[in-house]
Amino acid sequence: MSDKNIIIEAKGVKKYFSSRVSGKIKALDGVDAVINHGEVVVVIGPSGSGKSTFLRSLNLLEVPTEGEIYVDGHNILAK
Repeated sequence: MSDKNIIIEAKGVKKYFSSRVSGKIKALDGVDAVINHGEVVVVIGPSGSGKSTFLRSLNLLEVPTEGEIYVDGHNILAK
Protein backbone atom coordinates (compact mmCIF):
# COMPACT_ATOMS: atom_id res chain seq x y z
CA MET A 1 0.00 0.00 0.00
CA SER A 2 1.68 3.19 -1.12
CA ASP A 3 -1.11 5.77 -0.92
CA LYS A 4 -1.16 7.38 2.55
CA ASN A 5 -4.82 8.39 2.06
CA ILE A 6 -6.03 4.77 2.03
CA ILE A 7 -7.38 3.71 5.44
CA ILE A 8 -8.89 0.29 4.54
CA GLU A 9 -8.00 -1.92 1.59
CA ALA A 10 -9.41 -5.37 0.88
CA LYS A 11 -7.75 -7.54 -1.78
CA GLY A 12 -9.31 -10.75 -3.07
CA VAL A 13 -11.30 -11.45 0.09
CA LYS A 14 -13.06 -14.83 -0.03
CA LYS A 15 -15.16 -16.56 2.60
CA TYR A 16 -16.55 -20.08 2.38
CA PHE A 17 -18.81 -21.79 4.90
CA SER A 18 -19.23 -25.55 5.20
CA SER A 19 -22.66 -27.08 4.74
CA ARG A 20 -23.60 -30.70 5.37
CA VAL A 21 -26.13 -30.59 2.55
CA SER A 22 -24.35 -28.73 -0.25
CA GLY A 23 -20.67 -28.79 0.73
CA LYS A 24 -19.08 -25.35 0.58
CA ILE A 25 -21.18 -22.20 0.50
CA LYS A 26 -19.45 -19.26 -1.18
CA ALA A 27 -20.30 -16.08 0.79
CA LEU A 28 -17.56 -13.86 -0.70
CA ASP A 29 -15.71 -14.48 -3.93
CA GLY A 30 -12.69 -12.22 -4.38
CA VAL A 31 -13.96 -8.90 -3.04
CA ASP A 32 -11.71 -5.87 -3.61
CA ALA A 33 -12.34 -2.50 -1.96
CA VAL A 34 -10.42 0.68 -1.21
CA ILE A 35 -11.70 3.14 1.37
CA ASN A 36 -9.91 6.45 1.74
CA HIS A 37 -9.59 8.53 4.89
CA GLY A 38 -12.74 10.63 5.44
CA GLU A 39 -14.73 8.75 2.80
CA VAL A 40 -18.27 7.54 3.45
CA VAL A 41 -19.00 4.15 1.89
CA VAL A 42 -22.30 2.30 1.52
CA VAL A 43 -22.48 -1.45 0.92
CA ILE A 44 -25.65 -2.38 -0.95
CA GLY A 45 -26.98 -5.50 -2.61
CA PRO A 46 -29.71 -8.10 -2.44
CA SER A 47 -30.32 -10.36 0.53
CA GLY A 48 -27.70 -13.11 0.72
CA SER A 49 -25.10 -11.31 -1.42
CA GLY A 50 -22.43 -11.18 1.31
CA LYS A 51 -22.75 -7.62 2.65
CA SER A 52 -22.75 -8.59 6.32
CA THR A 53 -20.06 -11.23 5.81
CA PHE A 54 -17.82 -8.62 4.17
CA LEU A 55 -18.33 -6.14 7.01
CA ARG A 56 -17.80 -8.87 9.61
CA SER A 57 -14.57 -9.79 7.80
CA LEU A 58 -13.31 -6.21 7.95
CA ASN A 59 -13.52 -6.23 11.76
CA LEU A 60 -12.46 -9.91 12.08
CA LEU A 61 -15.74 -11.18 13.50
CA GLU A 62 -15.39 -13.59 10.57
CA VAL A 63 -11.92 -14.66 9.44
CA PRO A 64 -11.76 -14.73 5.63
CA THR A 65 -10.83 -17.97 3.91
CA GLU A 66 -8.49 -16.12 1.52
CA GLY A 67 -7.34 -12.60 0.74
CA GLU A 68 -5.75 -9.64 2.47
CA ILE A 69 -7.22 -6.81 4.53
CA TYR A 70 -5.12 -3.76 5.34
CA VAL A 71 -6.15 -1.22 7.96
CA ASP A 72 -3.95 1.87 8.11
CA GLY A 73 -1.27 -0.02 6.17
CA HIS A 74 -1.20 -3.11 8.42
CA ASN A 75 -2.34 -6.51 7.20
CA ILE A 76 -4.79 -7.53 9.93
CA LEU A 77 -4.79 -11.14 8.65
CA ALA A 78 -1.01 -11.58 8.95
CA LYS A 79 -0.04 -14.38 11.29
